Amino acid sequence: MKGIFLSGVLFFFSMILLAQDTINTDSITQLDEVIIRDALKKKNATGIVSSAVISAKVFQNASPVSIVPSMNQIPGVYVFSGALNTNRITIRGVGARTLFATDKLRLYYNDIPVTDGSGISTIEAFDLENLRQIEVIKGPKATAFGTNLGGAIILTPKEALGISTNFSNNFTVGSFGLIKNNLSFNHYNGKLRLGLQYGHTETDGYRQNSTFRRDGLLLNLSYDYNDKNRVSLLFNHIDYTAQIPSSLGATAFAEDPSQATFTWRVSQGFEDNRYTLVGLNHRHTFNEKLENSTSIFYTYLDHYEARPFGILDEFTNGYGLRTRFLGSFDFSEMTAEYTFGGELYRDVYVWDEFRNLYQDNNGNGSLQGDKFADNKEFRNQLNVFGTVLLPFTDTFSAQVGINLNKTRYDYRDFFNTGAENRSAERNFNAILLPSLNLSYLIKNHELYANLSRGFSNPTLEQSLTPDGVVNPDIAQETGMNYELGTKLKLDRERLTIDASLYQMNIQNLLVEERIGDDQFVGRNAGKTRHRGLEVAARYQLAIGSAVSLAPFINYTLTDHSFIDFVDGDDDFSGNPLTGVPKHRVLSGIQMQLFSYFYWNTTHQYVGAVPLTDANSLSSDSFNVFNTRMGFYKKLSEKFALGVDFGIHNLFDVVYAQSVLINTRGFGGNEPRYFYPGDSRNFYGGIRLGYQL
Repeated sequence: MKGIFLSGVLFFFSMILLAQDTINTDSITQLDEVIIRDALKKKNATGIVSSAVISAKVFQNASPVSIVPSMNQIPGVYVFSGALNTNRITIRGVGARTLFATDKLRLYYNDIPVTDGSGISTIEAFDLENLRQIEVIKGPKATAFGTNLGGAIILTPKEALGISTNFSNNFTVGSFGLIKNNLSFNHYNGKLRLGLQYGHTETDGYRQNSTFRRDGLLLNLSYDYNDKNRVSLLFNHIDYTAQIPSSLGATAFAEDPSQATFTWRVSQGFEDNRYTLVGLNHRHTFNEKLENSTSIFYTYLDHYEARPFGILDEFTNGYGLRTRFLGSFDFSEMTAEYTFGGELYRDVYVWDEFRNLYQDNNGNGSLQGDKFADNKEFRNQLNVFGTVLLPFTDTFSAQVGINLNKTRYDYRDFFNTGAENRSAERNFNAILLPSLNLSYLIKNHELYANLSRGFSNPTLEQSLTPDGVVNPDIAQETGMNYELGTKLKLDRERLTIDASLYQMNIQNLLVEERIGDDQFVGRNAGKTRHRGLEVAARYQLAIGSAVSLAPFINYTLTDHSFIDFVDGDDDFSGNPLTGVPKHRVLSGIQMQLFSYFYWNTTHQYVGAVPLTDANSLSSDSFNVFNTRMGFYKKLSEKFALGVDFGIHNLFDVVYAQSVLINTRGFGGNEPRYFYPGDSRNFYGGIRLGYQL
């Protein structure tokens, strides 16, 4: 370990000795802000809605391979990551009971909704190196971006800064056979803005049966054809194949966390995905007080997954329209702001299942057999929204919002026909979801409060009975959110503190019950109370003109519990909510020298996670340290060079990066709760920038 630190110190200070001048702000360095400085953070959630925006300074704390470490630095947000292709985002405990995917929130990419018709979002479909920033709105207060109980996540892709034409390439290699390359071209001439990125990632993975291969292409094009009109085209395509090691039981996890589950290993389980997003946007400015942004979009997902218990072959076609008006008007000698619009999304989900004959395939892994399921589901969702921000004084303002949601499922079973036909329709009642935000300014400090109502739809699996029939009695989750917060700037604005207290009461809690190796059913099971404290503090310290230090600490306290939860003969009322750690800490220090060298070290603590509703078993708490250092220097008027090096899991801790809850063992096997985190691993990269 001393050798690792010594090597890092020698590398770091050798870079200082090589430094001769500073980098001026220009198009080359602007293109690579994700390495050396914090990019402009422009919030998409208009008004006084409190949200967390992360970009350059957060991204550079960890490897560019995964988006998960960056998101885990946000208080109140935790991503359970089983692998690069298996992530589950939870916000304030919402979504913790979902086993293998992210639901109960809305995901947007450049103002286009990419959450599917059943509420599932796939964050791993997007490359971190293509993003300028990530904005997270915690809780159901983002009226214009849905009012889901978990909140909303808005991804903003990179674009050229200033009039320029640039190429850049970032090449990263690392442990477990990691190779990642991101090639980027950006151009802006005052009217035409063009961004084109191609990325390739491959790794053998830490665990058995965990290879990952991904290729992605992103096109972001816009053109201002006059002073009042802009048309934009967004095209994002991802093609990836990933083997699946699956979860481990406690015994296997303790013996060898790098092993894959036996059945997934011998069947060589994997998934193959092709995902495409196309969006066309038109922005029109009517006058200085009113503008409109309208998008039409299409999404396509082709997913093939070979599992030991059956092969899933599915595809989803989604399309929709989103329009938003933003305006202002005079109010009490001040300017009030408003926004209103709507979002219509429809998709068609088709899936077949086949026998997996891997046991008869002479050790060659999965082999597709006879079909045993043939299904289709039509899903429609409509959101209509409006907000108005009223400044009553220079220091006090209020924002009132309303969202109307209407959801409909139409399920068709084409395999069980005739008397056994299990097709059905579920048309949820329209639900009205109001929100109130208050803000009070004291000098350069802010106090804010929120009262809002949110909801979550059941997924397809949750809406079916054990016999595969749509359950007409299952209801949407609903909840009320209460929040108080403050944003403080102290010590001549060098110290910033964001803190919030919240309580969210959820009714008709959706619970998944596992009735087979791959069979889950949902039901409404009582009430939960989500209470918590979130604090993010950061201090900027300058040592002379060359050195700056920025220590930070983010703390999350969750006091989440079942209020009324009876499961058969078991009464779990009063127990802590399953799947949520009570304490989380993300701390670290960022050092920068001469504007082009940096060295960042972070520490993550995650407390024990209850794994059963009875609280009879919990995961172990863990501490993980990461470090990354690098420099980015302009070598000429046209050429810039960067180098970085990082270590993940510095002290080689064995820990569970993701867990499953309430799992059961089948066939006499041990229940499998744990997805191991990676052992200590290294990565390094070279970044080249060129301006035409």
